[in-house]
Amino acid sequence: MEALTKDILQELMDTKEGPHMSLYMSTHQTRPDNNKDPIRFKNIVGQLEASLRLQHPPEIVEQKLQSFTNLVDDNDFWNHTYLGIAVFGADGYFRTVGLQAPVDDFAIVADTFHTKPLRQYLQSADRYHVLGISRHDMKLYEGNRHALIEVKLPPDIPQTTEEALALETADQNMAVASEGGMEGKVARMQSNQIAVGEELEMDVDKYFRIVANGIYEHYSKPSKFKLILAALTEHHNAFHQVSHNPYLMEKGITANYKALSRDKLAAMAWEIMEPEYLRGIQEVVERFNQAKANDYGTDDIYKASAAAAGSRVDTLLLESGRIIGGKITDYATGELVLADVNNPNVDDLLDDIAEVVVRFGGQVIMVPSEYMPVTSGIAAIFRY
Repeated sequence: MEALTKDILQELMDTKEGPHMSLYMSTHQTRPDNNKDPIRFKNIVGQLEASLRLQHPPEIVEQKLQSFTNLVDDNDFWNHTYLGIAVFGADGYFRTVGLQAPVDDFAIVADTFHTKPLRQYLQSADRYHVLGISRHDMKLYEGNRHALIEVKLPPDIPQTTEEALALETADQNMAVASEGGMEGKVARMQSNQIAVGEELEMDVDKYFRIVANGIYEHYSKPSKFKLILAALTEHHNAFHQVSHNPYLMEKGITANYKALSRDKLAAMAWEIMEPEYLRGIQEVVERFNQAKANDYGTDDIYKASAAAAGSRVDTLLLESGRIIGGKITDYATGELVLADVNNPNVDDLLDDIAEVVVRFGGQVIMVPSEYMPVTSGIAAIFRY
């Protein structure tokens, strides 16, 4: 199982051979709750089976669901889940995705994969990073309103001062080795002697700088998530001085991150992040209201679909959790029909329109129902 990335979302959008089976469910990470997850999964797979039987004989249905049913008895899979999972299958294709937030149990068979919950996670404005750091070690977390999950870091980001020292020593050895000759050998010996000296303690500012640069390049820069620092009071100023990360928030958590439970750390982080999140939602809602008043926006699903097909949608707001059954019948014009979402040839229209917007370079933002500016579930801001 892999954690969700934008590349995986794009891969799902590019998969052509159907029928496309999509399954979502919340999972548990500890016993005894996770013992029931395989049973729940099997029951949800039953929904896919019922839909497939409307168009295929039993032996074909069994074949198409084989990869799903194999997961039921895969103990290793169920012992390493996230807070939610998404499972996708089609002819010649199968993928499981770990989600770092709970999702509603849901299964659907359609002519494309149902990716809106993934989009909701990737493009929601409530995601952020928390960096817990001390003079000796660090951890990075990714969070949202619901949870905080530790991020597995690549080897070139040292999590301890010992790892940072080892990387620095390796760099020094490579530098002096390139010089060659006796002087290079002597310098290399001196470098190694310093590295193994028990009295050596790496400079805190140097360690903070290495971490700050690594987190920015690998995480903040590509994701553009806000970064919340969790550290003792005396380390906040030192870290801010060596960090040039524009996503590092001025306000942070002034506590030893290792002394806080994961739930407590998540609660303290969301208390800092929530006002920033609400400001972002308010700004995009105001943009839509102004656009609609000037005839540069719509909350009509037919008009939004037509505008998306014509590459006119700059920003699309979708109501989180809302599903409108239907089908785009002509992707050149955006013409659509409403229909029962339980039909295997029907998907969620909001999901389909979002895919069109993304393909033409537009932005899709998932908005909780309580902040959505319209009741139709969709709000489009036009480019022109």
